[in-house]
Amino acid sequence: MSDVLSEFRAAERPDDVALFLADSFVEDPQLEEFGERVKGGVLMVVDGESGRSAFEAATGTGAMEFARSAMATESEIDDDLTDGVCPDCEDGAPEFVFAFAEERNEDVGGIYAEGDVIHAYAQCSCGSSYSDRWVVES
Repeated sequence: MSDVLSEFRAAERPDDVALFLADSFVEDPQLEEFGERVKGGVLMVVDGESGRSAFEAATGTGAMEFARSAMATESEIDDDLTDGVCPDCEDGAPEFVFAFAEERNEDVGGIYAEGDVIHAYAQCSCGSSYSDRWVVES
């Protein structure tokens, strides 16, 4: 795993976003120039503004609009951001995942007081979207 990916997963890149695009969703060899080939697709970490634009270009929907709709359903997304558990089907796999890190914020309370938090939002191949969040382990 690249240093950039490791830093993102450790919440050391709060101004960046991570995007996973499955091969089954988007087949563009040029994506590897911007990210890293992982099982089933390409995972990239880019600055927030570029990442939101890339997400919209790849999926046809705004990143924050997608995140808001996916928040309605919680399920598990793997911390490597390439897989998850769709709440609506047994054999679905994420077509894409959008994620960002939020720094520890004791004033907000809850899990945000426990440490840095990763927010992840996935779209399954069955069409369902869902979200997950977790405290980054130090």
